[in-house]
Amino acid sequence: MSSNTFGKLLSVTTFGESHGPAIGCVVDGCPPGLELAPEDFVHDLRRRATGRSRHTSARREADEVEILSGVYEGRTTGTPIALLIRNTDPRSRDYANIAAQFRPGHADYTYWQKYGIRDPRGGGRSSARETTMRVAAAVIAKKWLRQRYGVTVRGFLAQLGDIRPRGFDWDAVEANPFFWPHAEQVPELEAYMDALRKSGDSVGARVTVVADGVPPGWGEPVYGKLDAELAGALMGINAVKGVEIGDGFAVVEQKGTRHRDLITPQGFASNHAGGILGGISTGQQIVASIALKPTSSLRLPGASVDVHGNPVEVVTTGRHDPCVGIRATPIAEAMVALVLMDQALRHRAQCGDVGAVEPRIPAGAGALGGAGQG
Repeated sequence: MSSNTFGKLLSVTTFGESHGPAIGCVVDGCPPGLELAPEDFVHDLRRRATGRSRHTSARREADEVEILSGVYEGRTTGTPIALLIRNTDPRSRDYANIAAQFRPGHADYTYWQKYGIRDPRGGGRSSARETTMRVAAAVIAKKWLRQRYGVTVRGFLAQLGDIRPRGFDWDAVEANPFFWPHAEQVPELEAYMDALRKSGDSVGARVTVVADGVPPGWGEPVYGKLDAELAGALMGINAVKGVEIGDGFAVVEQKGTRHRDLITPQGFASNHAGGILGGISTGQQIVASIALKPTSSLRLPGASVDVHGNPVEVVTTGRHDPCVGIRATPIAEAMVALVLMDQALRHRAQCGDVGAVEPRIPAGAGALGGAGQG
């Protein structure tokens, strides 16, 4: 199976390569009647785009969305929504010298082994350029979730190398190119990235996504667990090497008396579980984090082999991010939103007649950033 489609009742199929003529997606299963126009996509695509600052790739794409189907007179019709974005700033010549080489840390070798052929221009299908369409598809999901259930999905950069936030303010996140939640640290991040870029090296990062307003009951037991599907969707983002739900791997050091989220009539006492129990949402914040590896596209020489098995020294030129995590926040938000909309539709299909179930426990304590208190 080619596996270019994900989701059940809301399915998204993406297509296209980094340096091909265009990239696109088909979103199937969106309910009819949702207002949708090309301008709806501008904000989130700009958040994901390269060229926003000196700390990301210098590639500058217009990222203008063409809605080819599924929308009539400004509203979704319930039929497949096809979105297209033309590639306007590819520079394939940057990859001419490494077309016959396997770049260390990239998908070059594995694509070669799977297909017996590969597109070396910017990584082809394995390029993070593909995630543009995930963000575009999630614009639909975010809008539907907000209007139908009051759900909001937002994220932030939670760690850059060994630097962690020393404070937290949601308003600061959108006010800087790092999506960093503490404004006073932004100059420190800029100095760190300037030194890193000058050295020719790269670094990893951590991104956290928070979904507020998710009602209890979303998710399916055993094989359709909400946390399992979130983990799979987030792990499918380029360069992601780890996913945590709630406290994640920190639970290894916790005692059960601390980790269990006690329940009172006034609400949950904490949210170590990240808003999911038994694969089903509790009504608390959904909290998920991803760890992204350092960029492997470096101008520092590295040993590898060519397509004939001969040893070579690889130097990657072109336009690359010294930290892919800086632009990963809207991508991680997108995958969470798409999973949540799919799960919402699935819950409505099976359990829409169940209605409100009492008691309804407030979200209580443990909300990240002071949001989602209930």
